[in-house]
This record gives sequence, structure tokens and C-alpha cells, in this order.
Amino acid sequence: MAIKAFALAVVVAAAAAPVQAQWQPTRTVQIILPNAPGGGPDLIARLMAPRLSEAIKQNVVVDNRASNNGILGSEMVARGPADGTMMIIGNSGTHAINASLYRRLPYDTLRDFAAVSEIASPTLVLLAHPNVPARNAKELIALAKKMPGKLNIAIAGATGELAGNAMKLQANIDMQNINYKGGGPSVIALMSGEADVLFTNLLAVEGHARSGKLRLLGVTSANRSARIPDVPTIAESGLPGYAVEMWYGLFVPVKTPPAVIQGLYKESARVIALPEIRERLESTGHTVVNSTPEQFSEKWKNEVEKFRRIIVDSKMPLN
Repeated sequence: MAIKAFALAVVVAAAAAPVQAQWQPTRTVQIILPNAPGGGPDLIARLMAPRLSEAIKQNVVVDNRASNNGILGSEMVARGPADGTMMIIGNSGTHAINASLYRRLPYDTLRDFAAVSEIASPTLVLLAHPNVPARNAKELIALAKKMPGKLNIAIAGATGELAGNAMKLQANIDMQNINYKGGGPSVIALMSGEADVLFTNLLAVEGHARSGKLRLLGVTSANRSARIPDVPTIAESGLPGYAVEMWYGLFVPVKTPPAVIQGLYKESARVIALPEIRERLESTGHTVVNSTPEQFSEKWKNEVEKFRRIIVDSKMPLN
């Protein structure tokens, strides 16, 4: 018992001890966001910045560089200093989909960035207007086969469009994509019955789903969401192996030294694991991931190829 008590005391003391950062930049650090203020990446960056600043004894600033599909902010980091003082919170759109959706980018997605860590993944869901006679993805697919080309999918962004196209390809069904200028208009279109179904972030529609104004049909990820555990995945509902995720991850310029990447990973992982930050992210519908640079790099490259196949096979128009 004495040995166990001593061991517990050591653990508690270590947890309470001041954190000594292993990544020590010598000037202000920029976290570039390739999108406008608000949303998941902005929340993550603004939660991380003050805690990183405390640990490394340097200012950490969040810099929003909104542009079409995040290209401006991504280029800024691809060409930025490779010393750990500039990083980007990219996402499945900016750092996986864009690589194939654009004929030409001002950088090479895979060659100009290095992966640090996947931080979190928001829940992407499939919803329907209540008048659509389907309670899950399996019933929706059956309905689409009876009514080829008659059901509409509201499209508000590339990730949602790819999620829908992946379902159509795998299920061999015909549904029409209707483009809307942003998430808000696409949700309004679904609620009005102008569109039949929508793939979007759970956080944007959770209230409408709970009130019955919209119907949740499935979760697009490989695993169910802890926030809505009763809602099955699309893979469970008739499309085995189906998985399309949104994710947010930290990237740096490719020439950043491995030691700096490891130090940045350890500091960012420590911050994201703090109970108050983890709880805040989970309360807004995010699954905290915190993968290592090696794990995230492998996933990132696989995602680029997966989205490339969907884009090619569904004949999506390129930009």
C-alpha cells in the first residue's frame, strides 16, 4: 500500500508541476486559419493560442485569411517560414479535396506541407426533410432507386458534395445536386422542402433535428457519434465500408525540421487534452483525435487519394 501511495503522489506531483515546453520558438507564432472567423477551426485555434503562449513564452496570434476554399491561407503557410512560427489549421477540404478539385493550385498540397496532428473531427450527418419517406440511409437508397433523378441533395460545400457523390456511386443511385451559397441557405432549402436531403455538420442542424423539423438519417463517419449514439452510420445502414469524414488538422511548411514538428505536436496535444478544452470541443459536436505526425500523415495521404477517386468517378467539374 505504501508503494502505491508513493506512486500516486509522484503522478499527482508531476501533473501539478509547471509544464516546460519542448518547442521553443524565438518570436511570435502565427496560427493561420484559411477561413472566416467562426466555426470549428476558429474555435480550436482560439482555445489553443493562449495555452500555447503560456507554455512557449511567446505571443501566439490567430490570423484569419478567408478566401475561396482556403487557398490564400494555405499558400501563405506553404511559402512561410519553416521554423515552427507559422502553422495552419487545415481541413479535409483545404488539404485533401482541393488537391484534386483544382486543376492548378499555387502550391503542391502533398509536397509543400508537413502534417503535425489531426486535432478534431466534427460530426457530418445526412438529414432529410420530414416529408421524405425514409428513416435511415437504407430506406433513402431504396427510395432513390424507385425514383431515379427525382430526389435533390442540397450542396453547400465540397465535403458535403463528396459525401453525397460517394453514396450515389456506391449505392448506384441517381440524385440531383443543387448548389447553395453556404451552409445557412442549404439548411433553409431543406427545411422548406426545396431540397430533400443534405450532408452537413451536425452542429448547424442539431436543434432542428431535435425539434423534428429535420430528420437525421445517418452519420457519415466509420463510427457512430458519441453526441448522437442512437443514429447509425451510413455504413451500418446498407453501405458497408462507406466513410466520409470532415477533419481539422495542424500543418506546417514541409521544410520544418522534424524536431520542431515533434515539439509542436507534443505541445498542441497537451493543450487539446486539457479537460476544459476537450470538454468545450466535445460540447460543440467534435471528436477530439490528437494523432501523431506519423498517423496524421498517413491518413492525410489516404484521404487525398480517396477524394481524388470520388471526384474522378463522379465527374465533378474541376476549378
